[in-house]
Amino acid sequence: MDVNGAVAEGFEPVGEAFARNFDVLGDRGAAVAVYRDGHRVVDLWAGARDVDGTEPWRRGTAQVVRSATKGVAAAVVLLLHQRGELDLDAPVGEYWPEFKAAGKERTRVWHLLAHRAGVPVLDTPLTPAQAADPDLGAEAVAAQAPVWEPGTDHGYHAQTYSWLTGELVRRVTGRDIGEWIAGEIAGPLGADLWLGLPDGERARAGRVAQIDPPADPRGLRTRPKREVSEAYADPASLTRRAFAAITPLPDENDPAYRAATLPASNGVATADGLARFYASLIGEVDGGSRLFTPETVELARAERSAGPDRVLVVATRFGLGYMLHGAASPLLSPTSFGHPGRGGALGFADPDSGIAFGYVTNGFRKSVTADPRAQALVRALRASLGSA
Repeated sequence: MDVNGAVAEGFEPVGEAFARNFDVLGDRGAAVAVYRDGHRVVDLWAGARDVDGTEPWRRGTAQVVRSATKGVAAAVVLLLHQRGELDLDAPVGEYWPEFKAAGKERTRVWHLLAHRAGVPVLDTPLTPAQAADPDLGAEAVAAQAPVWEPGTDHGYHAQTYSWLTGELVRRVTGRDIGEWIAGEIAGPLGADLWLGLPDGERARAGRVAQIDPPADPRGLRTRPKREVSEAYADPASLTRRAFAAITPLPDENDPAYRAATLPASNGVATADGLARFYASLIGEVDGGSRLFTPETVELARAERSAGPDRVLVVATRFGLGYMLHGAASPLLSPTSFGHPGRGGALGFADPDSGIAFGYVTNGFRKSVTADPRAQALVRALRASLGSA
């Protein structure tokens, strides 16, 4: 496999791991980018732009990043708090009165980010067309009764996170969250990431699909625990119902889906765009401004939820909108915070080392939080820093 791009001295293990992802782990088209102290030290891409095509991946190729979008959406809420426009401890109903229905009047803003709101499911799932309508999505989640008392437990809000965060931002700012990201984050940073892909950028985004793991035993094929498999197989489980809040699942290659604004799932980004975004959270990028103050970084990565996840079944750890380093989602170190995309993408920042990381791919696997290809790159990055 021809690997294109550049790797700074000392980060060669990342380049070797990236090539191995194609040779052994079955990647078809992917890119990885790493920043250290605001400067790019890894910028690599290889394979085909489309998972089912032959046109080569180019430096600016972007892909759907699924739940890695959640980390970008969380930044909007935290920046509004940082600017004094939003109180994380306030009831959600203070900004969005309709949300108080069905026993949710004591739900706090931070509960939404820490997956403690108790509404990971919709009793009546939305179709893809309905889900793309922000009014319908907001009405559905506002009317939904919680499946546990808000704030008392946690479970991954796989799909409903879209309307929880999107509507909150719209109520506070009067703006669509995708427009806010374009104007306040991506545009000023020069980061190639979008929530609501513009028509003019459509040609940059490749086709994605689910792919099978390699047959080669060196491909680190893993089997989920029995209870996890059973939860995904049971139509009545919170696991299945959470992911089925949009039914049927949208066609991720549909231009209408990519143009919609679903902060839980349909962001589109380059690896560099994702890494550049995370670099801006923890420091200046290329000598420019940073997004988060040190105090907001600490808010983002302070543990708010930990232990058995009522949706994902395994133990998870969350800060405010970000997954934290742990067995379910290993990141670079205990100081890291970020978010994977189901079956592929990963973005995170590690304040102590000054590292920001982005990986995108066009081939999704069945893994939810710890894709073997992304994890191979993280291990190589750890080795590059001399902390393996």
